[in-house]
Amino acid sequence: MRHCINCCIQLLPNNERKQQVGCGGGPLHSHPECPACKGENKIVLRVDGKQMNLLAVLEVRAEGNESWGRFLRFKKGKRCSLVFGLMIMTLVMASYILSGAHQELLISSPFHYGAFPSNPSLMDGENPSDGKEHHHQPSVNNISYVKDYPSIKLIINSITARIEFTTRQLPDIEDLKKQELHMFSVIPNKFLPNSKSPCWYEEFTGRNTTDPYLTNSYVLYSKRFRSTFDALRKAFWGHLSHASGKHFRLRCLPRFYIIGQPKCGTTDLYDRLRLHPEVKFSAIKEPHWWTRKRFGIVRLRDGLRDRYPVEDYLDLFDLAAHQIHQGLQASSAKEQSRMTRIIIGEASASTMWDNNAWTFFYDNSTDGEPPFLTQDFIHAFQPDAKLIVMLRDPVERLYSDYLYFASSNKSADDFHEKVTEALQLFENCMLDYSLRACVYNNTLNNAMPVRLQVGLYAVYLLDWLTVFNKDQFLILRLEDHASNVKYTMHRVFQFLNLGPLGEKQETLMTKSPASNARRPEDRNLGPMWPVTQRILQDFYGPFNTRLAQVLADEAFAWRKT
Repeated sequence: MRHCINCCIQLLPNNERKQQVGCGGGPLHSHPECPACKGENKIVLRVDGKQMNLLAVLEVRAEGNESWGRFLRFKKGKRCSLVFGLMIMTLVMASYILSGAHQELLISSPFHYGAFPSNPSLMDGENPSDGKEHHHQPSVNNISYVKDYPSIKLIINSITARIEFTTRQLPDIEDLKKQELHMFSVIPNKFLPNSKSPCWYEEFTGRNTTDPYLTNSYVLYSKRFRSTFDALRKAFWGHLSHASGKHFRLRCLPRFYIIGQPKCGTTDLYDRLRLHPEVKFSAIKEPHWWTRKRFGIVRLRDGLRDRYPVEDYLDLFDLAAHQIHQGLQASSAKEQSRMTRIIIGEASASTMWDNNAWTFFYDNSTDGEPPFLTQDFIHAFQPDAKLIVMLRDPVERLYSDYLYFASSNKSADDFHEKVTEALQLFENCMLDYSLRACVYNNTLNNAMPVRLQVGLYAVYLLDWLTVFNKDQFLILRLEDHASNVKYTMHRVFQFLNLGPLGEKQETLMTKSPASNARRPEDRNLGPMWPVTQRILQDFYGPFNTRLAQVLADEAFAWRKT
């Protein structure tokens, strides 16, 4: 009786040539076809879409009734080769299974792989659209995050212990002029007394064939608004004033600004408010001129472009300026009153908080705090400006911000990890710098994977209150706006001294669906983990408390949202 060890490995190159290799590694040219495999592949591996038969057959077959023990008398080298081959096969299969390439293996896997659901609460086979019908169950990750809470709480305690709301030192007006010589040469100190919006006449030296928007950066860099400027271009010459052989155009700045915050309902407020016949907004909803474009910033990660001059910003209000000019030139008192009551607004949600550009253009102060802020320049030209702020629970704001801006791999787990990383980075800054220096630290803000700093409302508001009076602000909560739109809009009308609306107009304004609501695919992801929510509540708590004190309204502490 004898044993036959048939170890056949077939390699299939692109030309499909077959080569049989024996256990010892030599070719089997002199041997007949192996009776064990009969030329057929028993296991086929595909790697990166190509057939790669590493081990087609590895079979030990006993013939007769002789003892298996004789196999142990094989040469040690052969036994080692066999064991080594088994180990290689096991490692290869395990690595491909673990790396997610199991679909390329034409063998059944002992594990069940289902697609990862976009909603952490959904089980395999459930439709994400049915997410509302299921309660969100804690995941394994959520449980592990709960265990990590004490260590994260230490980070938050470290930050809280270093919070100090200090009063900033205001720059001198002459220092502001040195930073923005051109802006101060264009915008006058006084405006027309018979217009609700800050307007003035400026000489236009071009001819009737001159394109006034030829070099406007908003037109050059954004195709979306070219049709708007085409309409303005056609009507431009007809809205000039002529005197002593000279031509004058009316220039205007906004009377009010919706200055923040992102993901707090500013778009919805803007969409409703612009339905009022007395309100005219800029040609672009969010010009971001004060915070970004005047520095040449479109996206900070893309570097700096040419700075947008103030004339480009003023061009955005030409449509409103044309109507105001029409009223100023009207012969009837009724027409004058109707047109001059127009109030111009601007709604860049970055105005309140984004001062990231200061490190590129202003000399660094010794303590790392910016010497100039956006509000310093707005106040220099418009000390009577009205400012509207819409806020929401900063915990929910951050999650909404994450869902809106994250491009891929969005999940409650990923959000939790990004929050943890951002807290660690913020603490590292607070160990060496002041609260204000960290909040306005461009390097830190770009490094944090979520915009943690945007929810520090108290820091920004206190800095704005150093230059503007409290009665120049209307500060709203998104939670109140969502529950009673009509009441919120009436508060805005009163704040801006707008005339009443007719019943039909008011119904249209208040009954319209919310703008910029969360996308369905983001809603299907479900809420953040409870432990993440608790961590953020701990972090934002001291800032919310200070905000509630400043506004004398406990609702802004968001203890019960």
